[in-house]
Amino acid sequence: MTLQARTQVKLASRPGLDETTINEWQARVDAERERKEPPTSFPKLPDIPAGRYTDPAFFELERQALMKRGWIYAGHVDELPEIGSFFVRRQSGSPVLVIRGEDQIIRAFYNTCRHRGAPVARVDVGCAARNSLTCGYHGWTYRLDGTLASVPDSRDFAGLDLSCRGLVTVRCELLGNFIFVCENADAESLDIFLEPVARYFRHLPLDELRLVHRRIIELDGNYKVVLENFLEAYHFRLLHQQTTHRVFDATGTSVHLWQNGHSMMLTPNRRANWVDPGTIGMPEMAGATTIERDNNPSYSVFPNLILPIAPSGIPCVAIWPLSLGRTQMEVLWFAPDWGGGPRDPLWEMRIANFDRIIDEDVTFVAPIQASICSPGFKGVPLSYQERRIYHWHEELDQRIGIDRIAEQLRVKPMLGTLIEN
Repeated sequence: MTLQARTQVKLASRPGLDETTINEWQARVDAERERKEPPTSFPKLPDIPAGRYTDPAFFELERQALMKRGWIYAGHVDELPEIGSFFVRRQSGSPVLVIRGEDQIIRAFYNTCRHRGAPVARVDVGCAARNSLTCGYHGWTYRLDGTLASVPDSRDFAGLDLSCRGLVTVRCELLGNFIFVCENADAESLDIFLEPVARYFRHLPLDELRLVHRRIIELDGNYKVVLENFLEAYHFRLLHQQTTHRVFDATGTSVHLWQNGHSMMLTPNRRANWVDPGTIGMPEMAGATTIERDNNPSYSVFPNLILPIAPSGIPCVAIWPLSLGRTQMEVLWFAPDWGGGPRDPLWEMRIANFDRIIDEDVTFVAPIQASICSPGFKGVPLSYQERRIYHWHEELDQRIGIDRIAEQLRVKPMLGTLIEN
């Protein structure tokens, strides 16, 4: 048995969100509400160096490490409704074509013709005509599985072997109906990468969830400024006075840190048995538990996905670095299958309410970006309840390789003993 296989067996044997885990998590929430100070075992964290948010060389290191060498979310199967449906993703810096084949398998390739490098798909969303893709430059034609089908004037090519000239594959794997891609041939499988966090929401019908809504926002700010906002509940009291703060009790927030940079904060409802009035009458996901009903379990799937799960559906925030000071945010909604016909009209209010919270979250992005570029920004001191941010930075350094990071920009490993199995 290979080392990877042994690791996979070990990970798969760990319990998920069973009754014992639910009770333990609820007890931790109660303990958080009662504590008067950080636990004595919690270390004093060094400041996050300011240059990690402003240094161009560091930004290039992290973008390569996160977007090109690890697994990243690509889309949802609903975006590929029929054979030949495709979309092109560019968040890694390379154009990646994701397409549904004649065998219904979803695959990914670089959107790059093997002749002279022209794109084989010339639009970012579409459906392949006659179940093939033809480069518009010289007419090389590819089947939906990426193999090269034909070359015009093939008589002019000496020794051209079509079987060796298919589109270059990008790794593509699914978690339920969520599509992930990875440009690194040596990375672990998606299952192994996600196991530390996904085992806690695999009890939900991930392979039945449908894409309800997608919103794109572009922001003037470093992507970590945006991401870190979703890794703590410290800001609820001021930024979300009339929204999140009225519903959730941030003093009870319990934080969980897992391998591979994943984490979760569990923030309880202020009132027992509270139900979001905007969800009354909407179907719940099969398998939903008291964790989702009585709390806001907000998972962070490294490096850039935020999943605050509710019984009636899963909002998702995907945060993409465009440049050192520019970020794209995708706001997505996934819901249990409602059968045929249009979605429930209650979704309009549900989406609007979440968009209001998102709009509050991004209010300070541009002002913060302006401030961190000033000499007044010396670094980031983090509290006990902000430790998910430090955990994320520790994982980032591992992904980059500590020896590749300038000494003054490194984050000292501090949280190893707090990472849960």
